Amino acid sequence: MGTDTLDSTTSPRVSMVMPVHNGARWLAEAIDSVLAQDFADFELILVDDASRDESPAIMAAAAAHDQRVRLLQLDTNVGLPAALNAGFALARGAFHSWTSDDNLLRPQMLGRLVETLDAHPEADIAHAAFTLIDEHGAELGQSKAGPVERLLLGNNIGACFLYRARVTQALGGYDVDLFGVEDYDFWLRAARQFGFVTLDEDLYLYRKHGGSLTNQRGDAIQALTAQIVERALPDTLPPRRRSEILLGLVLRSHWRWRGDLVLRAFQADPWHVASRLLTLTRWWVIVARNRITS
Repeated sequence: MGTDTLDSTTSPRVSMVMPVHNGARWLAEAIDSVLAQDFADFELILVDDASRDESPAIMAAAAAHDQRVRLLQLDTNVGLPAALNAGFALARGAFHSWTSDDNLLRPQMLGRLVETLDAHPEADIAHAAFTLIDEHGAELGQSKAGPVERLLLGNNIGACFLYRARVTQALGGYDVDLFGVEDYDFWLRAARQFGFVTLDEDLYLYRKHGGSLTNQRGDAIQALTAQIVERALPDTLPPRRRSEILLGLVLRSHWRWRGDLVLRAFQADPWHVASRLLTLTRWWVIVARNRITS
């Protein structure tokens, strides 16, 4: 692997990592959205995860054009979590964030998130709302950033965030065995020891398209989600709450019969499971239909 180095001896306040694997289609636009930030005190670390399309040329051009851009080239494709870890190993900023090669930052994103953490020294992670867009850039609707108290019910931290470097250090980065849910696992682990602050502003554009990881690995992602959420459930959680969370995981799986989770939900609170029998029956029919048609 190789990386260029910046001449500056002053560390930027923010380190933004962008892992890239064959992401040429929207890559230039994604890079431009970072470089066009109102807040200029950042470095952009582009991690080329062994791309074979035009991505390396696009990244090299960006690094040659703007001294805030650093380029790390990996010899083999290591996957998103490991690519993120490689990027953050080079990070010099007091604040960390990352984005994808198909998504866009609104111009005020970094500035507003830095301001928020500066105003809340008791918090280590700031996150904000974002807009969903399609492959053509048309807006599909807004996704609100939810409170961390409901994190066990779903990844409501979202795609727009900034956190202090000590979070990366304490958690040891992203789990390379959890490709597809590495961010959710990161937040679940972070919630045990760090404070969050939610910013009710739309600061990011998240692109939904057929080639996205969520669409490509939906079934595997649901299975991993169940694994990390169940692992994160505290022993002190009330039985009813435990049953609700476990059944929620069941109902989000549209391709697998998760009888194991239903059983554990029943063991936690039989009456709650009994009250959801009609919903579970409908879920069973949906899974059966999907498995037959596939």
